[in-house]
Amino acid sequence: MCKLVFRRLQAKAHVLDDAALDLGLQKQIKRMSLLAIFLFSSDLYLFRLTLLFSGTEFLVRFPTFEALIFLAFFILHLVIVWAFAWEVQDRIMPHTLSRRDYIRSNLSISLPAILPWFIISILADLIPFLPFEAVRVFLLSPQGEILFILGLLTPIAILAPVMIARFWRCKPLSDSPERSIIENVCQKAGLKYKSILQWDLFGGGMITAGVMGLIARFRYILVTPAMVRVLNPKEIEAVILHEIGHVQKRHMLFYLLFFIGFMLVIYFLTDPMILLLYLAWPIFQAAAFIGISKAEFAPVLFSGILILMFILYFRYLFGFFMRNFERQADIHVFSFMDNAIPLITTFHKIAAFSRQSPDKPSWHHFSISERVAFLKRCHFNPRLIDTHHKKIRYFLGIYVMVMILACFCGYAISYGWAKDGFEGFVTQQLIKHELKINPENSDLYVLVGDYYYGLKKHKKAIEAYENVLRIDPENVHALNNLSWLLSTCPDTELIDPSRALDLAQRAVKIEPLPHILDTHAQACFLNRDFQCAMDMAMAALEKATDKQSYYRDQLDRFKRAYDATLN
Repeated sequence: MCKLVFRRLQAKAHVLDDAALDLGLQKQIKRMSLLAIFLFSSDLYLFRLTLLFSGTEFLVRFPTFEALIFLAFFILHLVIVWAFAWEVQDRIMPHTLSRRDYIRSNLSISLPAILPWFIISILADLIPFLPFEAVRVFLLSPQGEILFILGLLTPIAILAPVMIARFWRCKPLSDSPERSIIENVCQKAGLKYKSILQWDLFGGGMITAGVMGLIARFRYILVTPAMVRVLNPKEIEAVILHEIGHVQKRHMLFYLLFFIGFMLVIYFLTDPMILLLYLAWPIFQAAAFIGISKAEFAPVLFSGILILMFILYFRYLFGFFMRNFERQADIHVFSFMDNAIPLITTFHKIAAFSRQSPDKPSWHHFSISERVAFLKRCHFNPRLIDTHHKKIRYFLGIYVMVMILACFCGYAISYGWAKDGFEGFVTQQLIKHELKINPENSDLYVLVGDYYYGLKKHKKAIEAYENVLRIDPENVHALNNLSWLLSTCPDTELIDPSRALDLAQRAVKIEPLPHILDTHAQACFLNRDFQCAMDMAMAALEKATDKQSYYRDQLDRFKRAYDATLN
């Protein structure tokens, strides 16, 4: 498929300019990447690839390594996409990058994203082996898991730049006039850093720069060879001021906040989402129509929802903030330069050098044309700069409030005061749906009765138990519970002594267990047959293996009532 798609695009090269060809290339890479996700999910769930390593003791103890195996399998799908995409890329920019280096560059950009997950996951695998039971139990609790993850994210975020720089094989930028320009700009802006590194991204042929690191001791400024070669001193200064803007506006700290926010929301909402999935009857019916059972399709559906949430969160919400953070970094040049002309000319050079259209859209950057236009507007109307800063603060405030609300609701539903109510609601909907399909299923009515009984909705509970007995007159559970309800209901209008006694007698004949004998005793007591009540209570006490104090109290209560009649 990839070969066909990219070869077909390559065949159009003679009628498309480089910008249009690049735009087509990026679209096809996105489409093939989505297809890779779909095929990978199918391999995992429809073809049950997960069973390949089932029972392997090492992978059971350390599931992170099993996840790495499957992650490598997914990356193989992407490598195939990149391998064929290179043929079009080489047509746009001939002989600048080999196929191998193109694939390696894509991998080097993608793999650091899994670093936080890998460190947290592998350390989580070690928790069951901790020698301190109290610590182990706490870390395996919901609160412990949250603190464990949050406690690790901060040091990972601080130290990650060191590992990423080594993974990218960055080396210190050699002494040169360009390095001196960068050092002087950082000194003027008051930015402290560890080192200035040469970043050979995609062979070093891209005009770009970057900065990573939350604290100065582990902060690196990255510049590509093409940047220092193509840009003039003022343009280099403007680009570095843009990167300094990211640091001084704390964008990297906010990126960490967005990452933590997504993790917390997913953590708190996973259990509710799994429960709600079982209410998606039309989807499961459609899956059953093509021969996929509910048990098989549920994991696929859940994974699809997680992927969709990931895409929506990072593509749109995170992308919105990234675009506006980039714009905020752009206007940071006005804090140190009289105008933004050097940054504007840099953008034009980037468009020309990369052979991309300046109007090319991006989910994480405004197009070059949009960025240039905004810089020009800010030059003629400086109030727009402060307006943009206020806009970002406003939307950050909304984001924080929404995330707090989502986490609060998720925690309440998953672990707190709303847990029982939510689970009860889902159970109620499931039972109602099943009853529509199979109205003669007595076991379902038993569940309905128990559910309403637990909610103290006694009339509905009685109706449900009566439905059970209509279908199955010898259902012991319904006989016993209905008898107890008709004997002890707080709503005295529902008390029915004769009916309660009849039901209890029928239940005892079928299965004379202690709790059923106790129900019979209660029905006898209600009918003022105290001798029978004492006999049944004694029988329940003799048979009981637990709750003996309760049965003894019942017997004493009936004895007192019997003695009162004698006096």
